[in-house]
Amino acid sequence: MNPEILQGAKKGAKLIFVGKEHGRHIIAQEEINRIIIDESAKCEIVVRLKGGDPFVFGRGGEEARELRKYGIEFEVVPGVTSAIAVPEAAGIPITDRRVASSFTIITGHRAAHKGRKEVDLSRVESDTIIVLMGLGNLEHITGELMKTRSPTTPVAVIQQGTTKSEKVVTGTLEDIVNKVLEEKIRAPTIIVIGEVVNLRREIAP
Repeated sequence: MNPEILQGAKKGAKLIFVGKEHGRHIIAQEEINRIIIDESAKCEIVVRLKGGDPFVFGRGGEEARELRKYGIEFEVVPGVTSAIAVPEAAGIPITDRRVASSFTIITGHRAAHKGRKEVDLSRVESDTIIVLMGLGNLEHITGELMKTRSPTTPVAVIQQGTTKSEKVVTGTLEDIVNKVLEEKIRAPTIIVIGEVVNLRREIAP
């Protein structure tokens, strides 16, 4: 999330950071749930601010269920998922009638919960694939996709999209891993895979 957003917070508001750093959670989700519940008992208004949309890989559903369990009233404010907003801001449309009529959004994290199946990337048939939180598994992701897709399929990796630190690296399934290493790309990133990536040449300033 762009820290400039917090400049709009009410003077005197209590700000509690519960975000993440690449590869680890600063605070466990269970502790975040507890903080929200405790603060709700002490404050008239509590805002749980998230980047993107809270119900798209944002654990908003988990937090909402916890609040409901404790009888705490809340309102969910829909956001714009970074899976679409970040590529769009970088000049990459997710669909285009010439090259892409479908898209799939997946998490790049490997399955951590027992009973949750990993997505078989080689079976994903959508024209465009958007991967959130996938930088650490980029080599695995591209390897799986090359089982059924051309190694020359375009790929874009967008670092810290829509911020002053935004950086866009483009390549193909077969060379994007090396390009990302060369450019020292760091999380958070959005990865876009598909022919729409090439449209950036026509759209981006």
